[in-house]
Amino acid sequence: MSGLIEPKVLKGFRDFLPEQERERAAIERALTRAFESHGFAPIDTPAIEYAEVLLGKGGGETDKQVYRFLDHGGRDVALRFDLTVPFARFMAAHAEELYLPFKRYHIAKVWRGENTQRGRYREFTQCDFDVVGVDSPSADFEILLAMHASFAALGFERITIRLSHRGVLNRFLDRIGAGGASADVLRAIDKIGKIGAEEVAGILRPIVGEREAAEILDFIEPDGDFESTLAKMTRLAGGEAEDTARLSELRRLIAALGLEDRFALDPSITRGLDYYTGIVCETFLTELPEIGSVCSGGRYNSLASLYTKRELPGVGASVGLDRLVAAFAELNVKVDAASGTEVLVFNLDDSLGAYYHRVARSLREAGLSCEVYPERKKLAAQFAFAEKKGTPVAVICGEEEAASDTVTVKDLRGRRSSERLTLQAGIEHIKRVLDRLSP
Repeated sequence: MSGLIEPKVLKGFRDFLPEQERERAAIERALTRAFESHGFAPIDTPAIEYAEVLLGKGGGETDKQVYRFLDHGGRDVALRFDLTVPFARFMAAHAEELYLPFKRYHIAKVWRGENTQRGRYREFTQCDFDVVGVDSPSADFEILLAMHASFAALGFERITIRLSHRGVLNRFLDRIGAGGASADVLRAIDKIGKIGAEEVAGILRPIVGEREAAEILDFIEPDGDFESTLAKMTRLAGGEAEDTARLSELRRLIAALGLEDRFALDPSITRGLDYYTGIVCETFLTELPEIGSVCSGGRYNSLASLYTKRELPGVGASVGLDRLVAAFAELNVKVDAASGTEVLVFNLDDSLGAYYHRVARSLREAGLSCEVYPERKKLAAQFAFAEKKGTPVAVICGEEEAASDTVTVKDLRGRRSSERLTLQAGIEHIKRVLDRLSP
């Protein structure tokens, strides 16, 4: 047949087969439970926004990655490149309808036209959580705790959450005369984990000068433990201030909960986006540091000022779902995903369709996931279908079973059958089979 369209997918975009999507859904469920346990509420925003809404404070490199176009009405629109900027617009629009402080989570797709690499795509899912309406150490710590809880919920105990404070860096840059180039400097520093100190120095020298570049590299080098690093940052930034006091209080809270081994003060953590104003943080897996940060964020007290005169200070973080999936695959970690269809009701006779569907409804009411094979076919074909789909149990009913209101249950993995069971006995038997099969 001529004229067929090749079923291809754009570079950086993907299809997900059922097993992959179940794994992603299981991760999302675990994260949702963690977010809900900390009092975060779900929201959603449009995938497409006016370009001026999204690009007002993204930063030069981000602007180049945005999918931007004119819609059919000639409006200048763009696909969201993260969930934070749309959230700032959301808060400006709905602040009067919400309670403050407001804690939200949002799990959704975003789009960036960037170069693809392992764990990074042009269409990907972010899992964001934020506290808006308050600027306090407790709110900052709540985000750090939610980050820790999210990875604990996924079975990742061996993590390090690295944090710093934009205010300390800004004071240091002002002191060495590089404050005017702070946006370019922080974006250069943000690359250090990927390209190393020498490459970053090469980027910094034309921007701030050779001596200043060397001083910046010294500043961003951690000095042993949290306390020593904080003392060094404080000295190089010109002394104590609100920003160093905030870091000191966070250290106290971390120690109070016995989480010192999960957190580290690292002045090289800057985050590349312009809108961060306070703490910034990134999360690394101890067993897979080369995959990069799998959860990052910080405080952004001025972002909503693009859309409202009302002060709406915020702090939040974002889990990169696709990097997590890549990490699970790399570490050969299996997610406790739902198995899909647990029971397949075989179709031996199209005239018994009503009976098959009544049986299926009873199974579902008992908490079992099931489906009816939609047409009469040879048993071999229906067994092959169940095997390919991974369905562990079959219910087989012919004319005699329907007449006696009974079922035959077959354990497809153990190859064992139990015949002529009442429907209730069949349900109990199916549950025992599934219990045996569960890990």
